[in-house]
Amino acid sequence: MKRKTSLSSRPSPYNASVTLFEAASTTQETIVRRSKRFKLSSGENAAEPTVECEESPSSTPAPQRSSSRPRSRKAGSPRKTKPLPTSLETPHPAPPRWRETYDTIKRMRSHIVAPVDTMGCDQAQLKEIDPKNQRFSTLVSLMLSSQTKDEVTDAAVAKLREAVGGSLSIDAILQADEGAISEAICKVGFWRRKTQYIRQAAQKLREEFGGDVPKTADELCSLPGVGPKMAFLALQIAWKLNAGIGVDVHVHRITNRLGWHKPPTKTPEETRLNLQSWLPLELHPEINHLLVGFGQTVCLPVGPKCDQCELSDGLCPSARKVVKASSSKRSKATVSTRGSPSGPKIEVKFEEGSQTEMRTAPSFPSSLLKMEDNVKTEDLS
Repeated sequence: MKRKTSLSSRPSPYNASVTLFEAASTTQETIVRRSKRFKLSSGENAAEPTVECEESPSSTPAPQRSSSRPRSRKAGSPRKTKPLPTSLETPHPAPPRWRETYDTIKRMRSHIVAPVDTMGCDQAQLKEIDPKNQRFSTLVSLMLSSQTKDEVTDAAVAKLREAVGGSLSIDAILQADEGAISEAICKVGFWRRKTQYIRQAAQKLREEFGGDVPKTADELCSLPGVGPKMAFLALQIAWKLNAGIGVDVHVHRITNRLGWHKPPTKTPEETRLNLQSWLPLELHPEINHLLVGFGQTVCLPVGPKCDQCELSDGLCPSARKVVKASSSKRSKATVSTRGSPSGPKIEVKFEEGSQTEMRTAPSFPSSLLKMEDNVKTEDLS
């Protein structure tokens, strides 16, 4: 098919000796592809030359030009969160003598009062009367506890409750000034980010969950600043639902030191899935509280008290050995200087005979110590 393009001439309004040419193209019904062959023909009127272009029809439709405007996301379509995995394709085998180890830790914990026992996240609900406020205060306490000691978290929750009017509720958080919230929780880690997360979570709870804490881990993880550990602990404390194990740095570190993971796990999520595959279901709600208190008082991140731990007698492969080394008792010797007998005397003390204890350091994986400085990550992503 041929398409003719006519050039119409007209004199320039600025210079009479200059002639301007304008192209006038015709609209074609069929989509065509331009060929590289051109024919130049002169018509009867020399002032109006005609250019003929040979074009071959193409069965391929012409590509549409992309609009410069970016496509806007449809309103009302929230981002879908990936569901949490609940099990492994191949379950992890139960470690040998795990029950004996677990019962030994439980017996030791019965004689120890750890910070988690008196200032843990389950204590925040005790200061509230309304059930919804009890559940919300538990969630807020869990959000503040990320990378923060229990003592600091407990004080921050009490100060925040006072700052918003005496009761920790969704409405009180939304009505409170952001500066007042920040000042109340400024002692916890990442308090600026947590201030935003708490307000955003409260707004989402009011708009999407009827002003209450949801009952599934996936819905809880859709809230800003809430990770898997917080979600499972919130379900256990607020709703008494046993949906999974809350694994924090203490549970992750201690279970790896005990050799319960083969190979050792690198993240708390790997630890959770391993434990859930073999630990009896009735122990899921209590293992976090049990091992957190044990990690706060005995199995410390740095310098664990293996000499006070009953697991060091064959149940813990990471237990440190105690080696006795001898030193000396103090004895005195008097040495006089040369010259006058009345000159100055020098006292020299020797050490001999006393016993001291020296401990060999265990070979803990470096990843376990690095986990103590890790976020929510999970909690703050």
